[in-house]
Amino acid sequence: MASLMLTWLDEHTAFPPTASAWAHDTSAPGLLAASEHLSLERLRTAYAKGIFPWYSAGQPVLWWTPDPRMVLPVQSLRLSSSLRKQLRRFIRDPLCEIRIDSDFEAVIAGCAQRPGSPRHNTWIVSEMAQAYTAWHRAGQVHSVETWINGELVGGLYCVNLGRMVFGESMFSRRTDASKIALAALVAWCISHDITLIDCQQHTAHLASLGAREVPRSVFESHLQRTVDAPSPGTWTYDASMWKALPWDRIPESPN
Repeated sequence: MASLMLTWLDEHTAFPPTASAWAHDTSAPGLLAASEHLSLERLRTAYAKGIFPWYSAGQPVLWWTPDPRMVLPVQSLRLSSSLRKQLRRFIRDPLCEIRIDSDFEAVIAGCAQRPGSPRHNTWIVSEMAQAYTAWHRAGQVHSVETWINGELVGGLYCVNLGRMVFGESMFSRRTDASKIALAALVAWCISHDITLIDCQQHTAHLASLGAREVPRSVFESHLQRTVDAPSPGTWTYDASMWKALPWDRIPESPN
């Protein structure tokens, strides 16, 4: 059972090596450590190493680093033909727009309230929402929002360190509103020379959009090259960024 030992982090304890995370044949593959609280300093350190928190109400903060890691290379975005048509309609419609950081708190609340989250139905607990909202105010967490006729209908939030973006969660109140926000994030990343979006864990939904698994060592090597690079600066969205999407490489396939 020695392999199932779990490091408890206090404010002075560093993360253990990621290679010590629980293996794929254990009850919690990728589990690395636990702590009592979240803090901005701990979150920044964790993400730079490819570690993220994921836990439920009543649990300590659990820190994870899965192997393999799910990532979306931005040039590999894959959309169905019907979604491509819907996206083009959205771009043409003057009542439709993408906003960034217009209402972050509403976005994270939408992600917390919706069923079927990308993290296998794990609730975004109050402490986590508060921590990421504080990190947003510090300038390293952002919301990409889908608005129709002045109404927030979907979106996502993500972490940005240097030239790396870590996708967190998304929600929809209208069909495909979160996918439109993801396409906008991809277009933004391509426009700012960011090549990879972290998706953390495998889901069939993410795979259908072009995400794939890579070994943890490959992911960590990418982090070493990107998280300390100069950041893109101000997060704003301009409609001209839609042109950056790899339209000619998005396969036409039935929905």
